[in-house]
Amino acid sequence: MNQPIKPLSAKTLYTSCTFADETFKTTADLPPIDRILGQDRAVQAVRFAIKMAHDGYNLFAFGPEGTGKYSLIRGFLEDHAKQRAVPSDWCYVHNFDAPNRPHALPLPAGRACALREDMRRLVEELTQAIPDAFEGDDYRAQRGAIDEDVKKRHEKAFSSLQKRAEKRGVAMIRTPTGLGLVPLKAGEVIAPDDFQKLPKAERERLQKALVELQEELEDIVAEIPKWEKEKRALLKKLSRTITQNAVGHLIDELEKQWSDLPDVRVYLEAVRRDVVEHAADFLGSEQPQQAPVLPTPAPAGAQMAFRRYRVNVMVDRSVGIEASTGGTPVVKLKVSETETCAKEGAPGAPVVDEENPSQPNLVGRIEHTSQFGALMTDFNLIKPGALHLANGGYLIIDAHKLLTQPNAWDALKSALRARRIRIETPAQSLGWIGAVSLDPEPIPLDVKVILIGEPKLYYLLNEHDPDFRELFKVAADFAGTMTRDRDSALLYARLIAAQVARDGLRHLDRKALARVVEFAAREAGDAQKLSTHMGTIVDLVREADFWAGERKSRLIKAVHVQQALDAQVYRADRLRELIWEEIANGALVIETEGAVIGQINGLSVIDLDGFAFGRPSRISCNVHLGKGEVVDIERHVELGGPLHSKGVMILEGFIMSRFGQKQPLALSATLTFEQSYGGVDGDSASGAELYALLSALSGYPISQSLAVTGSVDQRGRVQAIGGVNEKIEGFFDVCAARGLRGDEGVLIPSANVRDLMVRHDVQAAVRAGKFRVYAVDTVDQAIALLTGVPAGEIDETGDYPIGSVNRAVARTLDKMARQVKMFAAGPQQSMASGKGQPAQASECKKRPRP
Repeated sequence: MNQPIKPLSAKTLYTSCTFADETFKTTADLPPIDRILGQDRAVQAVRFAIKMAHDGYNLFAFGPEGTGKYSLIRGFLEDHAKQRAVPSDWCYVHNFDAPNRPHALPLPAGRACALREDMRRLVEELTQAIPDAFEGDDYRAQRGAIDEDVKKRHEKAFSSLQKRAEKRGVAMIRTPTGLGLVPLKAGEVIAPDDFQKLPKAERERLQKALVELQEELEDIVAEIPKWEKEKRALLKKLSRTITQNAVGHLIDELEKQWSDLPDVRVYLEAVRRDVVEHAADFLGSEQPQQAPVLPTPAPAGAQMAFRRYRVNVMVDRSVGIEASTGGTPVVKLKVSETETCAKEGAPGAPVVDEENPSQPNLVGRIEHTSQFGALMTDFNLIKPGALHLANGGYLIIDAHKLLTQPNAWDALKSALRARRIRIETPAQSLGWIGAVSLDPEPIPLDVKVILIGEPKLYYLLNEHDPDFRELFKVAADFAGTMTRDRDSALLYARLIAAQVARDGLRHLDRKALARVVEFAAREAGDAQKLSTHMGTIVDLVREADFWAGERKSRLIKAVHVQQALDAQVYRADRLRELIWEEIANGALVIETEGAVIGQINGLSVIDLDGFAFGRPSRISCNVHLGKGEVVDIERHVELGGPLHSKGVMILEGFIMSRFGQKQPLALSATLTFEQSYGGVDGDSASGAELYALLSALSGYPISQSLAVTGSVDQRGRVQAIGGVNEKIEGFFDVCAARGLRGDEGVLIPSANVRDLMVRHDVQAAVRAGKFRVYAVDTVDQAIALLTGVPAGEIDETGDYPIGSVNRAVARTLDKMARQVKMFAAGPQQSMASGKGQPAQASECKKRPRP
């Protein structure tokens, strides 16, 4: 025999925090702590990932928002980074052999800027030293000697020819087209007419001389390009010698300064060779011989040519690193190319946050400039990405942002797998053919990546991306709650004390701290737990400090904490107020008096951006002859979610299991949420739907002053649900608005009693006997409370007691089965039986609630 269920006491509905056994009076008396509470498992995972040096042990941290994931991880990273060596600087320099493949040059921390400054100073000195060398007496003398030698060759050859020509009566003259030969007579040029008047023998002699001398002249003219080529070779050799002498000591000095770095010395030797080869660039040449990859007309050719001697510093560890506020992480102190960099390295490894993890912001990018409508680029336009700045340290990325950026996830995986940073444009990574660009030498990568995201992202990646499991082998699972006891409550208070000191807030007295702890338990959804959503708690303390200031209070008191909570609700509850208005004016029908067959008040929760409130819903059920099915109207019109549909199928299984053992069920039932115009999901209404079905089958009405929440299983056990506090308060508000009579109440699963942290006005009504909360374990307990009729236990004969709900249900189903059988046998037999009454006629009397 089921014992009557008694309502819960007001004390059971709320687990208070008093700090009565503590000696402190305010947070000023508490030693503050500055660490995350309740995350021991996550802390161990973070420490392991940070210290694990092998490949693939990157970290994915997930958990509810506001649990301190970022703060904890950032704190651990900064502490560990201080113990590590400062990683190398990196820069790109010109590749004199293949300009489209710039060299990546590693340098000890803090020395990249020094090299850039040395190269800038070298170019300045070369622009002075080389012109000075070519204007010096030595160069002039040697060049003059070369010019004189060639000039003498010219003069000697032509002078000799001129003498031989004169002996033979021929003169060599200059014409508009070059040199020519003409006959002479008595030292005068013979005119063509006079030439024809000469004796034949004389003419033939002169003609022969002209032909022979012309051949000699052509031989001499043919030698002139060779002489000029030899002259140019001599001048080039002279230029190289002069340039080598001018720049040799300058680059030698640099090589001595950088003698400890072989890569830099190799680069400086390449610079030496290039300067010698292109000395004309330093002499004001208008057309530089070494152009950028995409050459365009330049207003200052020499300056464009000098760009190849610059050093593009990608990472400078001398000044530390911080994350950008949106975009590529930047060096904390930007140093222009005309300024000298600091020499002292930043302590430890870098910790970089990338707020906008696009592909270019991760692996870097190559920029272009437009001049006269054409694109131009060179190694100076290579820009670093977050991986460059975090190289040798740690990189923190928001997983959701990363996965929503095109190509970014693949770019990150590629870099981690290859352990090098290769700069590619999005078009290049997709294999598209675009404009000619650079192919910079990849930079070796040594970085620990930390992704922070939601649990569903972690599990989706873990299931669908094999690379993810290889690259992110450590998961840090941050819990949303922690155990509530005396020690944890005191730790909570000390954590609040630390926040008060950090933000310069007023101190909280003991009762205010207790109210905050109680709120944390309510947020956890379990009176025996505390929420670890410290962001929410911090916001509450700050807002309570504001209201304390409004009231000119020196301390934050419990009334200020409550005022902050009330203000939060008021700012967010416009929709709830509209729903209450519609219930009050009858637009939404919710009955709280009387009893109705097949109708019950169910409870649901509406959550709007962190503000959740309960709402009663009218659930109704109709039954008729059929084939043993329960029709979920919400599912048929595609308003019901899969969990709700599952709940309906479970209650159908319960009915078949309890009442379908002797014969097939011959009913059809329809269940619906009345005046529900949105989606319905979750199984917390399956209990209410089952009670409405039992009422419709038994004919016993359900008291409308009671509301129900709780799911059921196929064995008739009532199971825990979420949002129990909000659901109780939602029905209480409707009843309180109409005036409490004392018979109103809510049925909840017994498993949810530990979760209860209801509002103080609900507690007061329960204490005064004006409102009731019942905890039930079984369907039978619940239906007995709702109808005022015992559910009835099955006896050894397989029947239920007379006057019980279960007996009435069984009799109704039996009659429905007989009616279906008669209809199946034929209409004449059915008419002869005289039994054509509705199935609900038996034991369906409306019985008042006792």
